[in-house]
Amino acid sequence: MQNFRTYQLAKELFRKAKGIELKTPYKQQFERAMLSIPLNLAEGSAKTSNADRKRFYEIALGSLREVQAMIDLLELDHLAKDADVLGGHLFRLVYSLDPRAR
Repeated sequence: MQNFRTYQLAKELFRKAKGIELKTPYKQQFERAMLSIPLNLAEGSAKTSNADRKRFYEIALGSLREVQAMIDLLELDHLAKDADVLGGHLFRLVYSLDPRAR
C-alpha cells in the first residue's frame, strides 16, 4: 500500500480529520464515510478484475463526495483542498478502469 498514491492521500485526509470535534450525529456519519475511503481503496486494490476494482474505487469516490458535502456543510474548510486532490486521484482511478473510456 506504500506505493498506492491514492490510498496514501486517503490515509492523510483521514489522519487530518481524525481529531475534529463534531456533534454526535455528524461525528458518526463523518467518521464512517472517512473510514470507507481508504478501506474501499485497499479492498479494491486486491481484486483481480478491473470491474471489481472499479466498483470498490467508485464506492470510495462516493464516500469522498459524502465527506466533501459534510466539509462544506460543517465549514471544515481546512480539509477542502486535501479532499479535492484526493477526489481528482479517485476520479482518474475510476476512469482508467472504465472500458468505455478507451
